[in-house]
Amino acid sequence: MTYDRKLMRNGNGWALSLNATVLKFLDIDPKVNMVRYTMENDTLKITKSDKKVSENK
Repeated sequence: MTYDRKLMRNGNGWALSLNATVLKFLDIDPKVNMVRYTMENDTLKITKSDKKVSENK
C-alpha cells in the first residue's frame, strides 16, 4: 500500500494528515492510541505505539 500525501503548515513546522483508511489499516483510534515515528535510513515508519493518549497528559 502506497500513499502520496501533501504536508500541511503547522506553526513553525509541517504536519502529515493520516486519513481514515490509513488509521483503520494500522488499527489506530486517534482518541486512544498514540503513534510511533521511527527513522531508518531515508525511511520514516509510522506504527501504532504501545502508549495511550491518556498516558501522555
